[in-house]
This record gives sequence, structure tokens and C-alpha cells, in this order.
Amino acid sequence: MSDRVNRWLEEIGLGEHAESFVENDIDFDLLSRLSTEDLKELGLSVGHRRRFLDAVAILKEAAFEDAGISSDSAPHGEAERRQLTVMFCDLVGSTELSTKLDPEDMREVITSFQDTTREAIQRY
Repeated sequence: MSDRVNRWLEEIGLGEHAESFVENDIDFDLLSRLSTEDLKELGLSVGHRRRFLDAVAILKEAAFEDAGISSDSAPHGEAERRQLTVMFCDLVGSTELSTKLDPEDMREVITSFQDTTREAIQRY
């Protein structure tokens, strides 16, 4: 376990569980993926599980902000209806064509197809 996890556990008042996290190879990048069952298995009480999950939620919010995503745009339990257009484009016969062309030539064909479709999509 990294010192980062140990420091974070100390900051949120759960430093007493650091050894359990070490024994179970929990690194910082795994914190947000731990389930309630995982936390029970690590020996956290109900209160400590709640404290842990609240602190992880704050970490996720900070990650949104670091990524430039407004917390206002992050879902908070309310559904939002949006209109969406989905488009599917296929290069008919590309599988058969790929067996006949050199990989570099096939890449040129695919790139040309993608450029052409991108131009049409951006136009509309």
C-alpha cells in the first residue's frame, strides 16, 4: 500500500485500518472501487464504512473538478432527459476488402472513409 493511502486514511480518521488495507493490497486507485462488502471484509464498522464512502465521494468530486467537469453537471440523483442522435456508418464489404489489401493500404481506405464521414457529419 502506498503512503498516500495511509495518509488519506489518517486524514479521514480511519488510520487504525491502514494495516488491513496493507494486508489486502489496497492501493489508492482501488479506493473508489471498494464495495460495502469489501469494507466489511476489511473490518470497518458501519460508521467507519459510512465515513469511508463519504470521503471517497469527495475524492470523486475532486476528480471531476480536476477533469474540468462542473459538479453541477454531475448527476446528483435526479434524472435529466436529453435529446440524442445516434448514427451508425459502415464501410460495406470492408471485411472482404481487408483480406485482399495490404494492411497499410487498408488503413488508407479506412482513414479516407472516416475523413469523408466526419466531413459529412460536421456539415450537418
